[in-house]
Amino acid sequence: MQKMSSDMSLGEFLRSRRERLTPEEAGIVSYGRRRTPGLRREEVAQMAHIGVSWYSSLEQGRDVQPSEDVLNHIARALQLTESECRHLHLLAKPVPFENTEEDQIEIGLVRMIQSLEPNPAVILGRSWDILLWNKAAELVFGLPSYTNPRNEKINWIKHLLIDSKLKLDTTDWEEKMQVLIRETWPKHDVQVMTNCHKEWYTPVIGHMDFEHVTLQPPNHPDWKIMIYTASEDTAIRLQQVMSAQQYA
Repeated sequence: MQKMSSDMSLGEFLRSRRERLTPEEAGIVSYGRRRTPGLRREEVAQMAHIGVSWYSSLEQGRDVQPSEDVLNHIARALQLTESECRHLHLLAKPVPFENTEEDQIEIGLVRMIQSLEPNPAVILGRSWDILLWNKAAELVFGLPSYTNPRNEKINWIKHLLIDSKLKLDTTDWEEKMQVLIRETWPKHDVQVMTNCHKEWYTPVIGHMDFEHVTLQPPNHPDWKIMIYTASEDTAIRLQQVMSAQQYA
């Protein structure tokens, strides 16, 4: 019995990881040329100590329910990274989506995001929908007024990709967008967001430098708190623009 897209995504992910791993890397003696890249399904099944037909059902998106142990065995067989292993578990046992994330934001988080001015800060939900942001994020990333964040639902990736004003105003726009959606997307590469240096530009504020930090609130493991800590010069200019708008 075929299931919905989550299982097909699981199958595609497993197949991409299997085809990436060579027999030599897996410690398997290979004789002659292979018709397809990577490992065979039966080789992965053998290393994971599960049945070949059962593993094949996983790749084909059939209605099977792998246990945590089985998923861990498969992850070890495919030599998945820690990030890829978490991704595998999420694909196999997706968390039910509830469209009530905005109602779950604690007042402490709201005050924290606001207190970070003039450093831009946003809270992203499980599907990268923006749940909360501050005035600095509004100015830097062209978001609607932060005073009424629930007026419309905004997806962070979609906003950065299709906002024509951002595309015109932002230097190295294509390079920045490739960080979000890479040309290698079909390869199912999985990488955890890491802290890094970010540069941004708007005609009003000019060139800006930030140290980007991503935090995860313990009560909401699917959320991301993204903080852009401004350099001293950037913070001064951001504060000047914010003050000018406040008294305009």
